[in-house]
Amino acid sequence: MFQTLLYYCYTPLADPEQFRDEHHRLCLDLQLLGRIIVAAEGLNGTVSGTRENCAAYMAAVKADPRFAALEFKIDDVLAHTFQKLHVRVKPEIVHSSLHHVRPHELTGQHLTPQEFKELKDRDDVVVVDVRSDYEYNLGRFKNAVTLDMENFRDFPERVEQLRKFKNKKILTYCTGGVKCEKASAYLLEQGFENVYQLHGGIIKYGHEVGGEDFDGQCYVFDTRVAVDVNRINPVIISYCHNCQQPSARIVDCANPHCNGHFTQCEACGEALQGACAETCAQHPNKRPYDGTGTYPKISNHYNPAQGLVSSRRKVAD
Repeated sequence: MFQTLLYYCYTPLADPEQFRDEHHRLCLDLQLLGRIIVAAEGLNGTVSGTRENCAAYMAAVKADPRFAALEFKIDDVLAHTFQKLHVRVKPEIVHSSLHHVRPHELTGQHLTPQEFKELKDRDDVVVVDVRSDYEYNLGRFKNAVTLDMENFRDFPERVEQLRKFKNKKILTYCTGGVKCEKASAYLLEQGFENVYQLHGGIIKYGHEVGGEDFDGQCYVFDTRVAVDVNRINPVIISYCHNCQQPSARIVDCANPHCNGHFTQCEACGEALQGACAETCAQHPNKRPYDGTGTYPKISNHYNPAQGLVSSRRKVAD
């Protein structure tokens, strides 16, 4: 049995490069695959591995006092949900234009999934999805306000759309909680007073209270792409890009020059051989279609255990 772990923690890291190399070695030793981001502001990751190795990883991370507040969201899966391991240093653990925001110092009030469920339908509350459009188009809470964002870095530009709700309680949510930490902190900075966030995000809401009133599926950043959350009153809200039949299957266009990220049913995927339209299906550089609609990037197989120096550090030197 395998598991997929989703987690984040905002906490100051004095030397992100050193931490990245040490953390990379830990993941290699435990044969984990996944995507981990390290920054001066903290740690954010999704990894997969055997149940035993995931338990060892969680114990190792929690043994570091800097990550005392970190919580793991755990899904049981049949196999690895990643094809490679990336542990990267970046300016932020979630890409935004809010570099000055420090969620470990100030952020919106955390709500447990049960508290969120009890509050979300009240007249004095507005529920706000802080994810990107391709995520909320696949699934979102009933009556949630969406902000037409291609990327989370657009969030500050969309805050004006929320001014009309300034006298209400604003409940933000995202996949696992990491975006809400900065979004809710920024709303407080902008003068909003009653700002809350779903602690642990959609994933924890599904685990703990059954996902009631989350329509569609939740977009995740591993090979599963979409996962079921709602065990109470599920519906599909997304449609095939080509035939407009209900579908929750997210793929990338087989034409690398297009590389569109869209919803496509299996029948249309087979008919167009993974392309989003006939023009892309006929493109001379179209990638072979294997039925999955995913085309992993080639890894450079950087391995700190082999004494290699990362490209970022080479530039710095």
